[in-house]
Amino acid sequence: MEKNKIRDDADLKRKKNRIRIIAATLLVVFAGYFIYRVISVKNELVSEEANKETEKPMAFTFQKQGLLIFSDAKDNTISKLDIEIADNEDKRNTGLMYRDKMDENQGMLFLFQVEEQQAFWMKNTILPLDIIFVNAKREVVSIQKNAEPYSEKSLPSFKPARYVVEVNAGYTDKYGIKEKTRIAWTKD
Repeated sequence: MEKNKIRDDADLKRKKNRIRIIAATLLVVFAGYFIYRVISVKNELVSEEANKETEKPMAFTFQKQGLLIFSDAKDNTISKLDIEIADNEDKRNTGLMYRDKMDENQGMLFLFQVEEQQAFWMKNTILPLDIIFVNAKREVVSIQKNAEPYSEKSLPSFKPARYVVEVNAGYTDKYGIKEKTRIAWTKD
């Protein structure tokens, strides 16, 4: 009987030790999972914060890259603009977004590879603009006047255009820029 009791006590100790080992293992697993989740959430928050930082608009300042001249059918100069040139997809996609000022004698010239109907919008564009669509012969084919800031409304050319000039709203009326007005430009 004494042997049975000793054997039972030994079995009970082994069972208790197994339970302790299982409980300790489960505790380590749960603690590891908890730490993993805390680190994952922290990394997600840091990543979101970094994305927000990169989403903030950069402050743009005008960088003169050329000179654009508007002229009439007889080649008389109507007006001149210092221009930035948007000649790749990134520059064309950004355009004049985030600009809070632009001098009257400044604008942006967009160069496209193909003459086709173009359409612009004013998303993230602070300044009201006149958008001048120009064909491959460098003649104005249409103008979207006084485009509304921040609008996502499509502003089409209605006719094929290869070049687009953006200027401050009211520029085209002030200088009499209209269909058939010609453009020419030089790069700095």
